[in-house]
Amino acid sequence: MLGIREGKNSPLLFKKDMSKYVERKYRELMKAHDLAGFRVRIHESDLFILAERNLKKEAEDLVRAYRNQIEEYILIDPLFKITLNPHKVKENAPDIVKEMAFWAGKVGVGPMASVAGAIAEFVGKELLNYTSQIIVENGGDIFISTKRERKVAIFAGESPWSNKIGILIPPNTMLGVCTSSGTVGPSLSFGKADAVVIVSESTLFSDALATAVGNIIKNPEDINLGLEFAKSFPEVIQVVIIFKEHLGVWGSLKLVRL
Repeated sequence: MLGIREGKNSPLLFKKDMSKYVERKYRELMKAHDLAGFRVRIHESDLFILAERNLKKEAEDLVRAYRNQIEEYILIDPLFKITLNPHKVKENAPDIVKEMAFWAGKVGVGPMASVAGAIAEFVGKELLNYTSQIIVENGGDIFISTKRERKVAIFAGESPWSNKIGILIPPNTMLGVCTSSGTVGPSLSFGKADAVVIVSESTLFSDALATAVGNIIKNPEDINLGLEFAKSFPEVIQVVIIFKEHLGVWGSLKLVRL
């Protein structure tokens, strides 16, 4: 999971295995003294947002709208929801659905692997009509558009690296910073990594690739395999893999001690 530090309705649509659910206490670490923080929860979508002012009403409307677009598309294309493989969507699919399918297909996973990143990015970009800076965290997947330098802390469950290191996000950037874990949280993963973090310019891509890399990591020896797979995509800016006490890092951004 990730936390920021300063420097109609189908409620079952996004249902996941809640046996691995952990209370999102990492949000207590999300601080930005120049931004106002607020929570938006619509069914399974649970977002924490930092903006220059409280935009809770605007954000709630956007989350509902994008959820509805995905839900209504699933009614005509049920496989979109359940497949774990790349999936071709219909020509008249909403933009958010097309983007999910494109980025997930690029890394070889099903489109729902990018749903949290999709909601974060589509909502975040719309909110930029009301604020010049925005950070949208959706279950450990972050869309960030910042004018200031920020530190993104990495929560990795019981790993000794958890909340000890972070990624330095440069000022005047718009990035997607996403994590997948086989030990923390409800998201489906076939691996056992405590955290796989991907940074790119697309939150949907980062989300999907974090899932794909996470599926690879079943023991410490797999860390290099995960790094090599992530490095094969030119969109990747940074990758961090944590497996218990083991740490694998590649990319152009700085890691910092917290």
